[in-house]
Amino acid sequence: MKSKTAQSQFSGLDDVYASLELSSSLPRFKFPAHERDPRNVFAAVRDELMLDGNSRQNLATFCQTWVDEEIRDLMNLSIDKNMIDKDEYPQTAEIEARCVHMIADLWNAPDAASTMGCSTIGSSEAAMLGGLAMKWRWRKKREAQGKSADKPNMICGPVQICWHKFARYFDVELREIPLEGDRLIMSPEEVLKRVDENTIGVVPTMGVTFTCQYEPVKAVHEALDKLQQKTGLDIPIHVDGASGGFLAPFCAPDIEWDFRLPRVKSINTSGHKFGLAPLGAGWVVWREASDLPEELVFNVNYLGGNMPTFALNFSRPGGQIIAQYYNFLRLGRDGYAKIHNACYETAQYLAAEIARLGPFEIIFNGDSLKGIPALAWKLRKQANIGGYTLYDFADRLRSRGWQVPAYSMPAHREDLVVQRILVRHGVSRDLAGLLIDDMKRALDYFEKHPVTKPLSAAEASGFNHG
Repeated sequence: MKSKTAQSQFSGLDDVYASLELSSSLPRFKFPAHERDPRNVFAAVRDELMLDGNSRQNLATFCQTWVDEEIRDLMNLSIDKNMIDKDEYPQTAEIEARCVHMIADLWNAPDAASTMGCSTIGSSEAAMLGGLAMKWRWRKKREAQGKSADKPNMICGPVQICWHKFARYFDVELREIPLEGDRLIMSPEEVLKRVDENTIGVVPTMGVTFTCQYEPVKAVHEALDKLQQKTGLDIPIHVDGASGGFLAPFCAPDIEWDFRLPRVKSINTSGHKFGLAPLGAGWVVWREASDLPEELVFNVNYLGGNMPTFALNFSRPGGQIIAQYYNFLRLGRDGYAKIHNACYETAQYLAAEIARLGPFEIIFNGDSLKGIPALAWKLRKQANIGGYTLYDFADRLRSRGWQVPAYSMPAHREDLVVQRILVRHGVSRDLAGLLIDDMKRALDYFEKHPVTKPLSAAEASGFNHG
């Protein structure tokens, strides 16, 4: 038998799984003392990644799980580019600026070539930048009027967790409209009940996390116009377009939700959702340059150049921005419309097939005029054959690799448990058919093996907001 020293000398010739280096578990709590063969380390880490779920079967996430091979090549070429170093990587900075103006044009900005905006790590950072700009504009106006500016509030419907973070981190009261009966989104009437002189802005969502519906931006805009006529209160709107920002312009262009409405001062979106970019791309754009308070923009002397910046992150990769630009050039309006309309068709197919299964009532069916390419459903009260809950149903589907989340709704409708599917680029009609087959198998299983102790929300897998 070889000694350890002899074996280490010839480890490059050994089979990976016969190597001494992989004869024990990888370090977990202590920093390793010695270097190892990269081939062995790669194999071990790669094997651990097998325990993650298959991202293509993750129907909970809004994020992109399929990209062109060309995007992979561009990401590889950009792995060493620091987005913040605009002096060293001026062309990457130029590409970021082009994307901002293209998005402003997509959202019907009055002068897309001169507006302000920036890339971010995702829509959450972009949302926070939009919220900060609203707060600073409100505070500046209050101080100019000689009024106190210590109790800002913001009005929204059922929102993603990033807005709760924004409110806590930046000391803003979040007036989140509770749900009531079948109303599962914001309404103009509920907005007006909560508006006052300390409201920094109203935030409708184009694609609510829980039900995937578009909130009525234009109706809220009109209600705020009437409020201003009566009271003089001039309340701006920031649209959370994390999902809808890259959907409505292509698939429902007649919906007025963007900068066509003068009260809409800023919009955030997620490039790595329906913008089809790899993970790590978000955008925020202001209607006009003057809508971004100049006090929030820093001019930084960094790495050899003077650079204006407004961001919560600093150093970050440039590859996602380059990949986003590739998508804009590669697809154009027609290409984005073709891809997203195919997703809507698959969502509507799934909604129809799931409704036919019997136990489920569709809440949202993937209508492109009302929301994003997704569907949500609840369990019919009279259809509890087998004693299962939607949490049990989700758990059963997970045994086949499908991640189809079940979750309770926000305040005042916690009694309503919903299940949801996001149909992204790469979720084909064939995959959808395979999912329906597995749903039928799950229902057959529960009929033959009734559940005696249904899963609760606490026992079920966590809900994926992103």
